[in-house]
Amino acid sequence: MQKYFGTDGIRGKVGTPPITTDFFLKLGWAAGSVLAGGKRGKIVIGKDTRISGYMFESALEAGLTAAGVDVVLVGPMPTPAVAYLTRTLRATAGIVISASHNPYSDNGIKFFTGDGGKLSDGVELAIEAAVDSTMRTVRSIDIGKAVRVDDASGRYIEFCKSTVPPDLTLRGLRIVVDCAHGATYHIAPSVFLELGAEVVSIGCTPNGLNINDGVGPLVPDALRNAVREHRADLGVAFDGDGDRVIMVDADGATVDGDELLFIIAEDRHADGLLDGSVVGTVMTNRGLEEALKLLGVGFRRAKVGDRYVMEMMREHGALIGGETSGHIICFDRTTTGDGIISALQVLHALVRTGRTLSEARSRMSKYPQTTRNIPIAGHIDLESDDALRTAVAEAEAGLGTDGRVLLRQSGTEPLVRVMVEGTSLAAVRRQADRLADAVSATAATSKR
Repeated sequence: MQKYFGTDGIRGKVGTPPITTDFFLKLGWAAGSVLAGGKRGKIVIGKDTRISGYMFESALEAGLTAAGVDVVLVGPMPTPAVAYLTRTLRATAGIVISASHNPYSDNGIKFFTGDGGKLSDGVELAIEAAVDSTMRTVRSIDIGKAVRVDDASGRYIEFCKSTVPPDLTLRGLRIVVDCAHGATYHIAPSVFLELGAEVVSIGCTPNGLNINDGVGPLVPDALRNAVREHRADLGVAFDGDGDRVIMVDADGATVDGDELLFIIAEDRHADGLLDGSVVGTVMTNRGLEEALKLLGVGFRRAKVGDRYVMEMMREHGALIGGETSGHIICFDRTTTGDGIISALQVLHALVRTGRTLSEARSRMSKYPQTTRNIPIAGHIDLESDDALRTAVAEAEAGLGTDGRVLLRQSGTEPLVRVMVEGTSLAAVRRQADRLADAVSATAATSKR
């Protein structure tokens, strides 16, 4: 079991271990030592727009160069852009300094392998072991150098555009683009503009403190209001590091990751390009599974976390997969979850079929589902706690054979997520409230 790494890298509150400059210095050295394997190596560093990114970037640079690794700095860039640049720059690995959808007071770090994939558990454990060892700087002649790539955003914009047919035009579409004051602020609007859309930008003025503040996928009201105000055809929202996306249709209805994944899957299937199953997670709405079944397309569920979705996709040869939260992975286009590229695949489907976003999403019927996020301190053994097991059994009985209940501890925040799904919205909400109370009571007891 990892000591520092969670389901998506390392994340926490700035100034609280392990999110400190001394830890990032040591982590940079450890990662450089492990990933480069004693060779010179080259590692790309990108970051989102949090003010703490400056100091963590410097700390990582110092640690990596002390390990004898060269560093390529690309500045504020979406997480998937760093994966792409790591591949095209033929780097040993890539690093992103980001806490994704969390507030500016948090930060973290994610890694990519040289081919743009996520690190294995074994590599993460090796880095953790190196962090806990003694740091030794290489000889002065072997110290790494650092360079900055000034055209990184332009390279990535062109790559995003290359993932749709060259004759695709978005001319005639008015799109609101919400960048959550995050890493896509200088990229996403340009991508849609250059493809011909009329773009209204919000959340594109980062100041280091406003990332995800009142904007982005977790708070779609700003996007919804802008779509209505500007009478747009649709809206697109990216999270702070740009690896997740949700949309809003012209009527202001939110279109989540499950629905976007279905739109992409149906489009691929219509073109005969959907090989294998689609991969979701245990949280994915059953409506997606049933809609795919009607198309003759299989569906598999992975653990929550894009790394687990990608692992299952590779294992079963799946081309597309994703999460309800909007992490969507198109392996036939790129190597990791990418908000901009996923949005482009949806837009391609809309243009090709002539459907509105509302019409496209209506082709999949969702089961009533709700999620409650319960703050906790420390760890709760969700499977062995007798009170929780009883509460889950009672909830499942109350929902009937078509209901589902899932309790899971978040790998990125101090929360227990309670998901309840069924055929009756009233029953779903009632059982979710009961389970949330049971988790809160258990959390309070465990603190004493």
